[in-house]
Amino acid sequence: MDPAGQYMDVLWLSVAAILVFLMQAGFACLEGGLVRAKNSINVVIKNLVDFLIAAFSFWLIGFALMFGASWAGLIGTSGFLFDGGETPWSGAFFFFQMMFCGTATTIVSGAVAERMRFAGYFLCAAILSTLIYPVVGHWSWAGLETGRATGWLASLGFIDFAGSTVVHSVGGWIALAAILVIGPRSGRFGPEPGSGHKEIEGHNLPVAVLGVFLLWVGWFGFNAGSTLRLSPEIPRILINTVLAPVAGGLAALLITWGFHRKPKVEIIMNGVLAGLVGITAPCHVVGPGGALVIGAVSGVILFVGMRVLEEVRVDDAVSAVPVHLMCGIWGTLAVALVGRPDLWNNGHTRWEQFLIQLGGVGAIGAFSFGGGLALLSLINRFYPLRVSQEDERIGLNVAEHGANTALLRLLVEMDRQRRDGDFSRPVQVDAETEAGQIATLYNRVLERVRVETRRREKAVQDMRVAKEAAEKANKAKSQFLASMSHELRTPLNAVIGFSEMINQEVFGPLGNERYREYITDIHASGTHLLNLINDLLDLSKIEARKYDLNEQEIDLAVIALAAGRFIQKPVHDKRLKFNTHIPPNLPIVRGDERVLRQVLLNLLSNAVKFTPRGGSVDLKLECEPDGRVAITVSDTGIGIARKDLARVMEPFGQVDGKFQQEMSGTGLGLPLTRSLVRLHGGTMVLRSEEHAGTHVTVRLPLWRVVRRGRHVA
Repeated sequence: MDPAGQYMDVLWLSVAAILVFLMQAGFACLEGGLVRAKNSINVVIKNLVDFLIAAFSFWLIGFALMFGASWAGLIGTSGFLFDGGETPWSGAFFFFQMMFCGTATTIVSGAVAERMRFAGYFLCAAILSTLIYPVVGHWSWAGLETGRATGWLASLGFIDFAGSTVVHSVGGWIALAAILVIGPRSGRFGPEPGSGHKEIEGHNLPVAVLGVFLLWVGWFGFNAGSTLRLSPEIPRILINTVLAPVAGGLAALLITWGFHRKPKVEIIMNGVLAGLVGITAPCHVVGPGGALVIGAVSGVILFVGMRVLEEVRVDDAVSAVPVHLMCGIWGTLAVALVGRPDLWNNGHTRWEQFLIQLGGVGAIGAFSFGGGLALLSLINRFYPLRVSQEDERIGLNVAEHGANTALLRLLVEMDRQRRDGDFSRPVQVDAETEAGQIATLYNRVLERVRVETRRREKAVQDMRVAKEAAEKANKAKSQFLASMSHELRTPLNAVIGFSEMINQEVFGPLGNERYREYITDIHASGTHLLNLINDLLDLSKIEARKYDLNEQEIDLAVIALAAGRFIQKPVHDKRLKFNTHIPPNLPIVRGDERVLRQVLLNLLSNAVKFTPRGGSVDLKLECEPDGRVAITVSDTGIGIARKDLARVMEPFGQVDGKFQQEMSGTGLGLPLTRSLVRLHGGTMVLRSEEHAGTHVTVRLPLWRVVRRGRHVA
């Protein structure tokens, strides 16, 4: 080749290497944007340091192990401390391959972000760039500089043109091993398998998207530069390097749009990267159609891989494993599945090439993952690779580097207030920054909260004073009612007793029939007044929570029949139909017999009282399907309008209307009945319509049911 052509090859390879180096900036932007702000500095400094480690170790021994004189096709043995090479092209080749080593090493940093110690990551990067990558690189690429394959995989015909497996899968295998050793981020998954997972969103997605574009630009040098010289293949490779990520991004877009009902940014970005990884190995042996197929399948693999990792509770902060490992494997196999056999230049059939590709993927995967997992597990046993829980909580920017930002200081101050519960002091942040403006508004909110808290505390205090006053008044009312009921009961009992004796002519005949009517009215009025006093006293006891139940086992059927006999006279006088429905074997219940009898009498008396002549009253006892006992009293009386239902359930509540006024009582019957039912833990439901009758259902809870009852004739 003429000197001008040689210099053009050197120039091309050098420019391609610089483009590959640009991928380091892409990784820094991508990973820094996809993690939380409190860890962003830690992630990008790891990106910088891992390149420093990779470049130094590759110069020291990596290039020699990868491209030195081969020992049995397994490892290089010459060229340590690379001295610049014999020709300008060999120097450019070294420079280009050094950038590849840096790329493979950087893949790990995003996967283990937010919980791996800086020193631990330093060791991980050293293992990958010194012991893993150069060895598998020798297997696949040894002899590239001379055109004579010397690595054992390359000798078999293994094709990995730009490193879908050698670079990306190797980085993905080490990332997976590191993730398994250090475990998921705190809070990423629930406490138990199957308990769900929490999405941890990146703090700056625009910067992450910028990182994707930078990586895409660098990939042109990554793929096209792998020709190592100016070649007619370069335009086809560049076109494929555009179309595959386009297909990967569109496939990811459609899948996430259909699955999540919205286009999720992280998945679309990673779909583009998945397409780039997929086309890296076969970019020189496929046409545009094949590139689109490879990219689209890569997008699907990415989405499925992300879901699988979530299901098995493996936490990959930036989805490096699905993108680089899984799509790297697919891209390597796609050489045989999608590539053109006439471009392989080795004479293998498609099936033969597929077996070779599969064997290469398996061998490199076993060595990379097995060796990486063993070494990292050993290191972790003596030197923990994961940060403490407290360091993870405050963020690795501060914990690992003492690095801080105005926004981070604000977040730390706010978190301190949250933990201490002390909101009396404003947060202190430089007012000239954007975070300072946020802090100023936050302090105003704090001040408003403090003012509002003081106002509400005063309102609560006022309410407490009012409540205490109301309780004193209620206690005084109860004491007054109890005292007055005692004072009134004694003369009333005397009046009622003497009126009965006079009416029975105990003291001799009354000469005037009118006096008999007077005595009857006195007796009825005294009885009514005594019932009113009893109801008032019962209500006051219930409100004061001093009403004690005398519980015992009760046969409701017996009480119901007795209550039915008590209303026989008014039923007969008004010519009403009184129907009872009491099934056999009704359960025995536990309660206060006197109270339940009063409940039944109140309901039956109300039904008879407000049912016009010729109507009907029904009493029904039943055991409901869930085991509760229900008592239903219904009538065909005047009913209650829906707007008045709430009123009649309040003490002294009265319903307007001529008939109601004529038959009006104290307004205590239903409220007292409901309170007595609640004392037994039961419920009372009132259903009524004007001119259509009333239905009242009382249900006693299951724990009141004791056992099956006896037959009632």
